[in-house]
Amino acid sequence: MTVESCTGGYVAKLLTDIAGSSAWFDGGWVTYSNEAKQREVGVLKATLDAHGAVSEAVVHEMASGGLARSGADRAVAISGVAGPGGGTPGNPVGSVWFAVAVRVKEGEGERAGTRVVTRHAQLPGDRDAVRRQSAAIALELLAGAR
Repeated sequence: MTVESCTGGYVAKLLTDIAGSSAWFDGGWVTYSNEAKQREVGVLKATLDAHGAVSEAVVHEMASGGLARSGADRAVAISGVAGPGGGTPGNPVGSVWFAVAVRVKEGEGERAGTRVVTRHAQLPGDRDAVRRQSAAIALELLAGAR
């Protein structure tokens, strides 16, 4: 499951470029606006107000919400500033947050629930470069999630 903001569905596109992906890829959301993040995957308005859309707290809620609203075993979320505008001192252009949520089943050495791992990257380049690098990082995180 993908929950994408700054990549605009690029991760889902890359996954569905693989022949046979319908056997293991369920779908995804493009939650570009704050309203879509709230409506589609349950990001809290309070979290957005307190931390901003490009934050660890928001991608954590995006990934957890995407997992909760799907039958998937894993969900990856991305939110960032692709540019060329929109950067701030706290989140300059190229600042991207990632989260992977994994559904943990009883008997895997821990209680059933959700495990979430987050990561931040400061990526160089123009809008296209930031988006492509973000998609690559998201795929790596998703593939390595356990």
